[in-house]
Amino acid sequence: MSAIPLHHEVTGRANAPVVVLANSLGTDLSMWDALVPALVEAGYRVVRFDHRGHGGSPVPPGPYTLDELGGDLIALLDHLRIRRASIVGVSLGGMVGMWMARYAPDRVQHLVLCCTSADLRPTANWSSRAELVLASGVEAIADRSLGRWVTPAYADVARLREMLLRVPAVGYAGACGAIGSMYLVDELPSIVAPTLVVSGTEDPATPAEHGRRIASGIPGARFEVVAGAAHLGVVERPEEFARLILSGLPPARGEAMRRSVLGDAHVDRTRVTEFNRPFQEYITESVWGALWTRPGLDRRTRSAVTLALLTGLRAHDELALHVRAAIRNGLTREEIGEILLHSGAYVGVPAANSAFSVAQRIFDEDDTR
Repeated sequence: MSAIPLHHEVTGRANAPVVVLANSLGTDLSMWDALVPALVEAGYRVVRFDHRGHGGSPVPPGPYTLDELGGDLIALLDHLRIRRASIVGVSLGGMVGMWMARYAPDRVQHLVLCCTSADLRPTANWSSRAELVLASGVEAIADRSLGRWVTPAYADVARLREMLLRVPAVGYAGACGAIGSMYLVDELPSIVAPTLVVSGTEDPATPAEHGRRIASGIPGARFEVVAGAAHLGVVERPEEFARLILSGLPPARGEAMRRSVLGDAHVDRTRVTEFNRPFQEYITESVWGALWTRPGLDRRTRSAVTLALLTGLRAHDELALHVRAAIRNGLTREEIGEILLHSGAYVGVPAANSAFSVAQRIFDEDDTR
């Protein structure tokens, strides 16, 4: 089955790094209401959506597959013109996140997996649940599901019940098919995205050993456990989960500044590998996040200083990049010329001559576009 258009909401600045929030079985995007403000305040653009068969998304006949759910998310990112994003998934959403990181690795920046599993067989258990829901409605599994979602101390169970009962029986049963046929254990070593796995000590649906198994299978993954959290810990204990989720995401302030100065096209073209990832993250956090965001100099001045320094270093590739950045930051061609002329007096005529050639090439390229 081809991808279907997913109901979604987008919150945050257009040029901010993107975080996708993927829901659990039987929920809709409102499950993230308590976490979205913290993510936006931290500098992220948040995309949340409803899986097929859930919330405001279409309800095709099931059973569904993980390939289909992952394909739906890829189509949504394409629709929103988002090349790469970090994915935060709970339960079924975490399974979709693992699928994305394995089969569309160029689309996943960081991965945060909350209260999920790479293997929830036997399949028959999920087939039986799907048959029950199709025969008697979602009400038939509501009490048992709510008992797994939150601890007895949670006060707003009525809201969760309403959310669960809004899910069409066909959609719930279809997603059961995706979970029952899912087996990702052998795929975990192939995931290269930086990954944080979070489990809850009171989660009977995906106990902590499931999270530990995922973290041990993904190279370099970090594993954390939240004491007292059940399956929907992100709903019941949003502050603790928000803190952990933010620790598993790329620095937002530096990424946003980098994209604002250099442009999305350049950042998206940057090839990030396991070899250079630590250096790329260092640049993003320490240069773009800690230096370019300081209030002492405006962006025009920082661009002027950068052009002068790169001219002296004869760092021509970086200079070409920052000529365009300088234009984006408001410097005119005449001002760029004055900066290079002034630099020549102090760093040498050959260096300035090469810098003029680089700048002229950039101007010519821009004029022919």
